[in-house]
Amino acid sequence: MATMITEECINCGACEPECPNTAIYQGGVEWEFNGSMHPPLSADVFYIVPEKCTECVGFHDQEACAAVCPVDVCIPNPDIPETEAQLLERAKELHPGTEFGADFPSRFRESSGESATPAAAAPAAPAAAAPAAAAPAAAAGPALNLPALDTWEVPIDCHACGGTYGVLFRHLRSGNVLRCPFCKAQYIVTTSLHNQISKVLHEFHDRWTRDFEELRLRRQKELDEFEARQKAELEEINAEVRALSKSVIAPGAPKKKAWIFG
Repeated sequence: MATMITEECINCGACEPECPNTAIYQGGVEWEFNGSMHPPLSADVFYIVPEKCTECVGFHDQEACAAVCPVDVCIPNPDIPETEAQLLERAKELHPGTEFGADFPSRFRESSGESATPAAAAPAAPAAAAPAAAAPAAAAGPALNLPALDTWEVPIDCHACGGTYGVLFRHLRSGNVLRCPFCKAQYIVTTSLHNQISKVLHEFHDRWTRDFEELRLRRQKELDEFEARQKAELEEINAEVRALSKSVIAPGAPKKKAWIFG
């Protein structure tokens, strides 16, 4: 299916430069195809031209616009179902000078590639099972992970309707114009807001990362000390068992003859 942008678009403009086919246009702007200009498909929000959309087949393993959209309004168009072959053919028409090899990126291949990997690796699993049992103890660490700073969702309170919506930090740049998905009111990101939020997030992220690293090193040190104690104890018990084994004379074992003078 071709990708479409819904009316909930906040006009952040993050998707437009990501499209490899220049298929995304701002609301009210005419679109170009084969040297001809056409009326805009939307007057209020960004839109995608179906005739130029390839769902990024041949360029990415997912739709680039959907990957960067802060409000998830880039979705498949249910009215325009298309196969991978159709989309690839369109990509070749739009980019006649580009060669697409047999392993071209495609969102259609993402799930199949993931499912095929375990099947291919299955025969080797029994051999790797024994050493893998000890891996969790050595690699044990905190399971809670922070999101990357660029994907941190920043809440924005609309000054017009009071609604709250989230914007990814990478789109919270000075001068960016956001649009409330509830009432369409505009919100302009100021330099002061960006700098303050950037400072808070970077300081927290650095502190969190540092604390986790200290915890990991402390746990690793404790694990090393524990293993050293266990190894020493194992050596002691083996020595004790050996000594006991040597102290007992087995029945029928030859005895040393006593010295005539002693």
